[in-house]
Amino acid sequence: MVATTNVKEIILTEARRIAQAHGYNGMNFRELADRVGIKPASIYHHFASKAALGAAVAKRYWEDAAADLDAIHAEEEEPKASLRRYPEVFRRSLESENRLCLGSFMSAEHDDLPEAVMKEVHAFTDVNVAWLSHMLVSAGIADSTGAAEAQARAIFASIAGAQLMARSRSDIGLFDNLVDAYRQTGLLPA
Repeated sequence: MVATTNVKEIILTEARRIAQAHGYNGMNFRELADRVGIKPASIYHHFASKAALGAAVAKRYWEDAAADLDAIHAEEEEPKASLRRYPEVFRRSLESENRLCLGSFMSAEHDDLPEAVMKEVHAFTDVNVAWLSHMLVSAGIADSTGAAEAQARAIFASIAGAQLMARSRSDIGLFDNLVDAYRQTGLLPA
């Protein structure tokens, strides 16, 4: 028998894959249970409701994104180099069966999300904007916190938009071309 924590982790992993392809509203307990190899009612042993599962998936997603951003920063000596690598975080979703960033997908479902899920989706945006703002100030690209935050929001929205356009056409090259255009226009460092 698989340990309970392993089943919970498998549920979170598979729920994330489903949500990145179909959004929160596309998370179906029957499909999820089939993927995990358990009965649908068994999911409730680990998550009290779909909202609790959605919030846990979204929280894990932004925590993973924060760890990815910290890893990029740790690997690069210069903040500008970290900023150049920022689009990688979003590109990976496209590389994984043309999936969409979970934060972007769930943001589009705003009106239908339970408050606990929306809170975690907002945290994803906040983590990205805070990291970008810090990098922009550290790189000397923005000279104040307010200016850095405004530019960070523009970068975040642009990269998320590039990912959405690329996914809608199943064309990762489009994502790369848009990121290159952002570099040429100065939104991202070249």
